Amino acid sequence: MTIRLLIVDDQELIRTGFRLFLQTHPDLEVVGEAADGHEALTQSAALHPDVVLMDIRMPHMDGVEATARLTATPSPPSVLILTTYDLDEYVFGALQAGASGFLLKDASRDRLLEAIRVIHAGEALLSPSITRRLIENYASRPRAQRPSTTPPANLTPRERETLVLIAKGLSNPEIAAHLVVTEATVKSHIGSVFAKLHLRDRAQAVIYAYENGHIHPGHAG
Repeated sequence: MTIRLLIVDDQELIRTGFRLFLQTHPDLEVVGEAADGHEALTQSAALHPDVVLMDIRMPHMDGVEATARLTATPSPPSVLILTTYDLDEYVFGALQAGASGFLLKDASRDRLLEAIRVIHAGEALLSPSITRRLIENYASRPRAQRPSTTPPANLTPRERETLVLIAKGLSNPEIAAHLVVTEATVKSHIGSVFAKLHLRDRAQAVIYAYENGHIHPGHAG
């Protein structure tokens, strides 16, 4: 299956570099480019990409707002944030907007390819370092400023263990190895956890795990 890509960046040279590299892989197809958030919305509506590579700092409409609007559309694409800036406000803003992954532009080529394929498969790309920062961010907030959470659900012991491993930043293969089960079983556990806790993705799972005492700052990674 070919993964259809839309590259969004205000610098033409960066868009060209990504396109020249990505189009050499037979399972990837660059269907369009956009120079800002407004153009990204227009191009996405016309081209129906599977994955959008989204820059953060752009004129007219930044990547966070564009991501929020894209993910609110019917059958939205997965969004991979690609940025030069490793700043908390961008990480949290992008994840809260519905991005499926966050990657710095100095990441290796193999890491970029992995990220595209992972989020296209329906997973989130949350590295242990970003997971730790999510937990530390919420830990530092006064309790009154923290988001309300769903009351604890009746998770099974294995589902609770899966939740903790998600919160520590482990991927599905790593969770499977830790629990000595298949990846299909892990996906089943994750699906049950998300359904019972009314969670959208791994970022929300991390927040829930901290808020409800399943994990504490310093335990991630």
